[in-house]
Amino acid sequence: QVQLVESGGGLVQAGGSLRLSCAASGRTFSSYAMGWFRQAPGKEREFVAAINWSGSNTYYADSVKGRFTISRDNAKNTVYLQMNSLKPEDTAVYYCAAHRGIVHLTSLTKYEYWGQGTQVTVSS
Repeated sequence: QVQLVESGGGLVQAGGSLRLSCAASGRTFSSYAMGWFRQAPGKEREFVAAINWSGSNTYYADSVKGRFTISRDNAKNTVYLQMNSLKPEDTAVYYCAAHRGIVHLTSLTKYEYWGQGTQVTVSS
C-alpha cells in the first residue's frame, strides 16, 4: 500500500514556474515508477510525465516537453514536477500516481495508487 500526498500547486501568471511535490508513505517507494497526470475541467485525465524507479528514465507528454521536468529523491520518498514557462492551458488538477511495473509508464490505467491532487491555475 502506498499513500501519496501532492503539494505545491497554486496560482501563477503565464510564463511563471511552479514545483509540485508528491510525498509517498511506505518503505517500498523506490520500487515504484511514478507519474504525474492532470485533469482540466470537462476533460479526461491525461498523462504529463513519468519516471522509472531509479530515475534513469523519464517520459513526457509532447505538450510539456522542454518545459516540465520530473525527478525523484528515493531517500526522501518524494517525486517532483518542475514546471516552467507555464501556459493557461496547463491549468488543471495535477495528480501523482505510483506504478509497480516497469513498462507502460505513460498509461493512466496501469497506475495502482493515486494522490488527491493539487490545483494549478495559470492566468493569462
